[in-house]
Amino acid sequence: MKIAKHAGWTLTIASALAAAVSAGLASTSVLRAQQASGQDVTFTRDIAPILQRSCENCHRPDGVAPMSLQTYDDVRPWARAIKQRTSIGPRAGVMPPWYVEKNIGIQKFQNDPSLSDAEIARIGRWVDAGAPRGNPSDIPAPRTWEDSVKWAIGTPDLVVKTTDIVVKAGAPDWWGEIPRVPTGLTEDRYVTAVEVKEVNDVDSRAGSGRATVGGRFVYHHMIWSTRVLGSAADEANRDPLAFDTDGSTGWPVHEVGRNADFFDPKAARLLKTGSSIVTDSVHLHSNGRDTTAHLEIGFKFAPKGFVPAYKRATYSLGNGVDIDINPMEANQQLHAYAVLPENTKIMSFEPHLHAPGMRMCLEAIWGYNIQTLNCVGYDHNWVRGYHYTDDAAPLLPKGAIVHIIGYMDNSPTNKNVPDPRNWQGSGNRSVANMFIDLGNRVALTDEQFKEEMAKRVASAPGQDVYRGCPLCGVATKQSTKTATSQNPDPQ
Repeated sequence: MKIAKHAGWTLTIASALAAAVSAGLASTSVLRAQQASGQDVTFTRDIAPILQRSCENCHRPDGVAPMSLQTYDDVRPWARAIKQRTSIGPRAGVMPPWYVEKNIGIQKFQNDPSLSDAEIARIGRWVDAGAPRGNPSDIPAPRTWEDSVKWAIGTPDLVVKTTDIVVKAGAPDWWGEIPRVPTGLTEDRYVTAVEVKEVNDVDSRAGSGRATVGGRFVYHHMIWSTRVLGSAADEANRDPLAFDTDGSTGWPVHEVGRNADFFDPKAARLLKTGSSIVTDSVHLHSNGRDTTAHLEIGFKFAPKGFVPAYKRATYSLGNGVDIDINPMEANQQLHAYAVLPENTKIMSFEPHLHAPGMRMCLEAIWGYNIQTLNCVGYDHNWVRGYHYTDDAAPLLPKGAIVHIIGYMDNSPTNKNVPDPRNWQGSGNRSVANMFIDLGNRVALTDEQFKEEMAKRVASAPGQDVYRGCPLCGVATKQSTKTATSQNPDPQ
């Protein structure tokens, strides 16, 4: 019995050891399979194309980002950080800085640098596998950059530079006007796109000077227009398609990190001969270093002889007057509404909040039809405008209501708020608040509105609901009914 028990015990141990060895071999095989699967993603073949498309515009030598991500040796030390920053979702801190929530609303935008879910997962797999380099022959040809200031609008037809200013390392925030600068333009031209960049003497590889809005930049924002100085501010000198009342043309607000603005092809803005850059309000702030900086404004012109068919829409949407944000509280909401006085095509959605801002949604209301057009995250360090593609730009009839909802976090979890114990109200300072949609829109006549709807329906026929175009479904039913009445079934 003892021998038998001992033998049984021995057999049991042997069986266990065999099972353990088998399990170990199996787990080793699984591990090797996992490693092989992970190493199936390589930098040269899979990661470099993503970085070239969506990251190098900033992350390159002399770019605005603090490190270059052009080569494997550049990228490898930052692999874990890249995985973390690309995977945190459409909110402050995500890279690339693009905050559109992809499960809500319209998803077709111009110059969208964001990564797909598959690309984010691919980066994660690559990092978890040890960030393998891969076959050098797989890497795509490097992108070329003509100069240190890459223009998203393409090579501008005109670049106007503002006067250099110096912001000292410990300077307080400043608001005011900077010197006016002539454009040098000798003939009236219509502008189809405009882009503003800050150029300064900060070493982009040195990282941020301190935890302040914009990091290395000293211009937080500039509200500006172009004006023929000394001219009579009357109707004869006024752009009839701009709705400006003082003989000037208004342009989109420049803000730190903001992308370029593209106008509707039928609604370019007028840049008059002999005009100058005129600032209504400039906000400067220290970045922690003595910095010399200026702005460069690039204009892209329409062909000579171009005449715009659409005029700028006149409504405003937001609240900068009576904002009320409680201390030590997250998940607060602000609301603002506007009734459209004209048929309107919304070219872009641009949330403008301040430090407590976390998110903004845009809704369209027509009768009992309520559509969420978009929800986007917000980061006061990288202000974004989201320009719809022409076949997705919202088409809203006169009388429709547009509604924005702002989501505010005035709690210790929001690192942009210096002291969440303070109540916050309206104001120009970053620690005060604004709540505005600064997007571009054009107004349409009834005929233009019908033409735009017909184009929209033709681009996606047969739908009952067209997001952003509440009457497109009605137009589809009417056209179907008309076609049926004109061509009745012979049976």
